[in-house]
Amino acid sequence: MDPDLVYLDHAATTAPRRVALDEMRPWAESQFGNPSGSHRAARIARRAVDEARDRVADVIGVTSGEVVFTSCGTESDNFAIAGTVAAVGGTAVCSAAEHHAVLDPVTHLGGVVVHVGSDGAVDLDALAGSLQGVSDRGGRVSVVSVMAVNNEVGTVTDLAAVADVVRRLAPDAWLHTDAVQAACWLDLRAISAVVDMMSLSAHKFGGPKGMGVLMVRDGVNPHPLLLGGGQERGRRSGTTDVAGVVGTAAALVAADAERDHEVARVGALRDRLIDGITSAVEIAVETVPRASTVPGVAHLCFPGIENEALLFLLDQDGLCASAASACASGAMEPSHVLAAMGVDRRTATGALRLSLGHTTTVDDIESAISIISAAVARLVDIAGRSRVDG
Repeated sequence: MDPDLVYLDHAATTAPRRVALDEMRPWAESQFGNPSGSHRAARIARRAVDEARDRVADVIGVTSGEVVFTSCGTESDNFAIAGTVAAVGGTAVCSAAEHHAVLDPVTHLGGVVVHVGSDGAVDLDALAGSLQGVSDRGGRVSVVSVMAVNNEVGTVTDLAAVADVVRRLAPDAWLHTDAVQAACWLDLRAISAVVDMMSLSAHKFGGPKGMGVLMVRDGVNPHPLLLGGGQERGRRSGTTDVAGVVGTAAALVAADAERDHEVARVGALRDRLIDGITSAVEIAVETVPRASTVPGVAHLCFPGIENEALLFLLDQDGLCASAASACASGAMEPSHVLAAMGVDRRTATGALRLSLGHTTTVDDIESAISIISAAVARLVDIAGRSRVDG
């Protein structure tokens, strides 16, 4: 990456970790055997996959047989939602602030979308009412999906509390969480202990793009989305990307080992970033109290400012940021997450997500404060002159 760029879009993707690249290299170059074969080269590759699966399972806190490798977080989410409904029928339920990889399958399947609070966390009373409502109508909830960390505003969900509601009112339902944004900041073992399925995406924690994980508890059997060769114990057919699997495991182990240190380091940088911007920019609004979010996300709104124009100016000055999920970039409508939180349109159209990661430095933060402050001041001036001219 251009060394002159200030990169604060780690929630979209973060830099690959050196340990992941180093461990991937042999499997991408010389050790290219297909692990589904029976000869020596295949057995060597299969052993590497098995060892990587063991490492991932250890970080997640499950058995190796409960780890399914996929192509991305989106596939893992779709597998959990669509696969469950295909396997056992019933109704899918999710929160209104979910990533579209969960929200779209739920709505496509005629499921139920639950209100969230002003911080983006699912409303537990609304969740209870929705689950009871399905039952009262003679239906059955088969899967409930609530994300561990919101991908836009960074809000952490109390999944233990969610699980209590689900186990009480929909005891036969499988509980899934999209934990794509959680791996760098939260102990995945604590999350896996209260859910039945959990989605991860490797490139969010320093692994390769095109790799994901779905943790599936024993006894939970969503119908496969991909049929064919029967890989992943028949749960996800397709030739295994050995290099990708190895890199995913290496990156996840590194993220787990560094988590405590990085939470403290990045949290301090995030606080400096928000404090610097809100001090310099009068109209800046911190969207969610930082105590409710992971350290890696700083979400701000600038009412009356168009974030499309703001992002253009930031990019011109070498700052990489976003307005919402990278998957929704280019969308003209305000974020569905902010809408679900009740943020008014004038404020939501000025949304800016700044996300930090393992390569973020103090210099990045100081540069970002300066660049953003200048860009917003310029847009405020332009807006003021337009009103006068009008």
